[in-house]
Amino acid sequence: MHQQTLELVKRLCTALESLPSSDASPVYQNAIIKAAQNGIHEVVEVIVEMFPNAIYAQEPETDCNIFHIAARERVENIFNLIYHMNERKQYFYDSTDSSSNNFMHMCGELAPPHKLNHVSGAALQMQRELQWLKEMEMFVNPSRRTWYNSDDKTPQMLFSENHEKLKSQGEQWMKDTATSCSIAAALIVTVVFAAAFTVPGGVHSETGVPVYVEKTSFIIFAITDSISMFTSATSLLMFLSILTSRYAEQDFLYVLPKRLCIGLLTLFTSITFMIVAFSAAMYITLKEKSNLFLIPVALLACLPVTSFVLLQFPLLIAVMYSTYGRGIFGKKSDRREDCNKNQRKQWLSTSIRW
Repeated sequence: MHQQTLELVKRLCTALESLPSSDASPVYQNAIIKAAQNGIHEVVEVIVEMFPNAIYAQEPETDCNIFHIAARERVENIFNLIYHMNERKQYFYDSTDSSSNNFMHMCGELAPPHKLNHVSGAALQMQRELQWLKEMEMFVNPSRRTWYNSDDKTPQMLFSENHEKLKSQGEQWMKDTATSCSIAAALIVTVVFAAAFTVPGGVHSETGVPVYVEKTSFIIFAITDSISMFTSATSLLMFLSILTSRYAEQDFLYVLPKRLCIGLLTLFTSITFMIVAFSAAMYITLKEKSNLFLIPVALLACLPVTSFVLLQFPLLIAVMYSTYGRGIFGKKSDRREDCNKNQRKQWLSTSIRW
């Protein structure tokens, strides 16, 4: 159905070519604006291929071009098309709408609710908004970064004004998450610290050396308990640093997500090694009495780790991808990749025949 729809768009564009320019222009300009608003980049590409001047289409009410619309509606697959243009993209660097708003002003407005809901958590939503603002800052000319619109507001002023509520929600979300995780980290620190001085099997009364110090299982217990202790302490410090952060706007871009990533990673590591240390201690204590008891212990030991993976790991993956992933800008569209592949195949076959 998708391919048939694109074929229908191509045939409609072919039919428009037979009409006078004054009759065809309003039709494809309205179509490309609607496609940009809805993020249908394939339709935009088809129309521009048939009618190159359609790239300059503007909304009648606001004089926004399709890339202004993409920035305003947070449609990255439309805005990414500008990176595949030739020298004509220089025309859009300094372009503004009827209210003297440039690309940064467009991102100063709050994103539509349906676009914000694609990102989980108010803090990550704030991060995505900052990523859009930073991308527009790199795109426009330096003189436009402090450009005043018709309301005498710079992009940064407009962004701070419209994102104040989202910033407060992101701060509360960060604090709630850090508080919950810091409680778990503090409990693990207490448990593994106490386990280091109550080793399984006890110690020799004369020397104070552990009884099972020569056994491999005791070495595993000592190593995993130490790792759990250090990682949980690191996790606790990371979450405490989140709680005491100043929560400036720019902190939501890298500082706070980075601390949250480190805190969740070290917390997951500490839980894993704590379970391994407990299993090793149970093995040392019960190995001589009942081997059958060790099997259910080993199976139940996977339960807390699995629970953490199912409940918190998706959040960790989302934060890491949003912060350290390849990003949402500059991606090539599927049609361009298919065209490049076909060109490479054609070039290769020509080279072989030659």
